[in-house]
Amino acid sequence: MNIRGYEVTTALLFLGHVAVAEVCPLIIYATDDMRGKLPVKIMGHNWVLAKTTNVAAVANAGMGAGLANSFQQPGDKRIIASTKIVGGGENAVVQFSTARLERGVSYSYFCSAPGHFSIMKGRFVFNAAGSSSVAQR
Repeated sequence: MNIRGYEVTTALLFLGHVAVAEVCPLIIYATDDMRGKLPVKIMGHNWVLAKTTNVAAVANAGMGAGLANSFQQPGDKRIIASTKIVGGGENAVVQFSTARLERGVSYSYFCSAPGHFSIMKGRFVFNAAGSSSVAQR
């Protein structure tokens, strides 16, 4: 970010009260849209959201569920949102309510394909409007 970007950011911080809508869209853009040519059964990927403390258990249960279930145990209540597994040239979209998310809880998104969750992952932070806190591990 350049100096101009810092000036704009600083100016926005000092604006005072900001009107907040009760419902706001959450859009997640990912850069991995499976541009390769490998089929889903060889190199499939998906996006799964769960509490950070549940990631390993959800991924392990998903391995047992198999490809037919997108490596997600059917009915697993620990999965907050997810996409189907996609292969080369395919893409997926996820849309979900934030009603199940709790402020201050650590969430993670990951790929539940076997062996992927340990490196294909990230943190998902959900806070109330105006909150500057970040969830602890």
